[in-house]
Amino acid sequence: MEVIKSVASLSSQAAAILVLLTAAAVQTQTAKAQSCTTELTNLNVCAPFVVPGATQTNPSPDCCAAVQSVQHDCLCSTLSIASRLPSQCNLPTLTCGNRW
Repeated sequence: MEVIKSVASLSSQAAAILVLLTAAAVQTQTAKAQSCTTELTNLNVCAPFVVPGATQTNPSPDCCAAVQSVQHDCLCSTLSIASRLPSQCNLPTLTCGNRW
């Protein structure tokens, strides 16, 4: 009987540890998403250089610093998601041609 109680106690502890690890993983993902959002928001200083019809062609030092501070995964994921938006909104695929 004592062995059964020990096993039940270990199972409860294992379940509690699993719940804590899951919560930690969710918090880590949330923190990464918030960090990415902040990094992308900081790119607003680059708007004068990237919007259609922009008269300024060279990015400012602030823009370059903002681009440098964005994590590679954050920027790539954002571009990937943005490229899928038209099809997810039932719009024609975006084609840009050779504009650059």
